[in-house]
Amino acid sequence: MKESGGGRKQGAASPCAACKLLRRRCAQDCVFAPYFPADQPHKFANVHKVFGASNVNKMLQDLPEHQRGDAVSSMVYEANARVRDPVYGCVGAISSLQQQIDVLQTQLAVAQAEAVHLRVRQTASSFWNSAGHSPTSPTYSGSPSSKINESQAKHLFDMDMVVDQGGYGDSMW
Repeated sequence: MKESGGGRKQGAASPCAACKLLRRRCAQDCVFAPYFPADQPHKFANVHKVFGASNVNKMLQDLPEHQRGDAVSSMVYEANARVRDPVYGCVGAISSLQQQIDVLQTQLAVAQAEAVHLRVRQTASSFWNSAGHSPTSPTYSGSPSSKINESQAKHLFDMDMVVDQGGYGDSMW
């Protein structure tokens, strides 16, 4: 069968999901047909429940055709989020994800700090063992850093410590 400009096949017996739900005849130039196929009725059902068919129709007709697909995707996402969480919708999902990011960034910073601490202890331990000295021996003179040469110091702090600590505890909104 040949495709028409409206996204429906000529002579197709099955109306789009929107027209099926609204119990109306699906016209050849139906604005819903390209975005709400008959085999995905839940997609339009949620959008209709949240936004209303008339409002969706107006929004789609007010947009240029090349932007309608993105608009429908956004409406479907928001409608599905509203069905799951009627109060916050997708803002609740975004807030939850932001909290997870904050927790994970904190855990990453702690892990990086522990790695640096362990590397410093390991380097200091190997330095003292290779020199045959311990910090409590009488030949010890000064701090451990006075005994570490430049290449050892560079190796100590060779890790990337990129942690964005701005905004911890601050609300996203």
